[in-house]
Amino acid sequence: MTAAFRIERVRSGIPGLDELLNGGIPRRNIVLLSGGPGTGKTIFGQQYLYSGLKMGEHGVLVALEEHPVQVRRNMAAFGWDVRPYEEAGEFAIVDAFTGGYGESAKRERYVVRSIDDVAELLEVIKEAIRDVGAQRVVIDSVSTLYLAKPAVARSILMNLKRVLAGLGTTALLVSQVSVTERGFGGPGVEHAVDGIIRLDMDEVEGELVRSLIVWKMRGTRHDMRRHPFEITDRGIVVYPDKVLRIRRGQVSLE
Repeated sequence: MTAAFRIERVRSGIPGLDELLNGGIPRRNIVLLSGGPGTGKTIFGQQYLYSGLKMGEHGVLVALEEHPVQVRRNMAAFGWDVRPYEEAGEFAIVDAFTGGYGESAKRERYVVRSIDDVAELLEVIKEAIRDVGAQRVVIDSVSTLYLAKPAVARSILMNLKRVLAGLGTTALLVSQVSVTERGFGGPGVEHAVDGIIRLDMDEVEGELVRSLIVWKMRGTRHDMRRHPFEITDRGIVVYPDKVLRIRRGQVSLE
């Protein structure tokens, strides 16, 4: 008899989340992190990367919607100072935001001159991953790549997946949706990824409550319920022992 195949997992570093994933994200999975504005997607991704660095897993953050200087500043506000890891060659930020314009942008090592050129973006991402030996990657946000042309969303994600999985990384792709939209940020994108984690905000008794649900995760059993989470001064905390229920338009926390 052959031994049972053991799934290698990546610990998210987000308190409470791995309990919903039967121990963590299966290694090499490409996960869509989808949600509306203010739900905490960017913080989620940055926390995942920094937690990996603390555990010895190198990482790359692809910044499509924010200046790299601001990214470092925002991470430091949570106590996640990535500069020592950059200096040690263990972490890199790919600047896909500035196009190389500005004095501070000229000091960035990995710069995408045109985000409309997906081939260039992929080459710069591959270079950064190889240089730092990255095991974790976050792209924030992939929606920027196909916002004006949603019909190509799935093909862009498939190209990203080939690169990210092929280089052995476990990646989060941040996907923007509108406040009222319950989709995932583009036609067919849910079929192009290995997992989907959806972040939302709902009103419960006059107060906005953030919640998370794992829509799918290949290679593992996972919790199927919606759980509340909070953004603290040290990052996101998920409460796996609490459930947010929506019945006939009414939202309750149990």
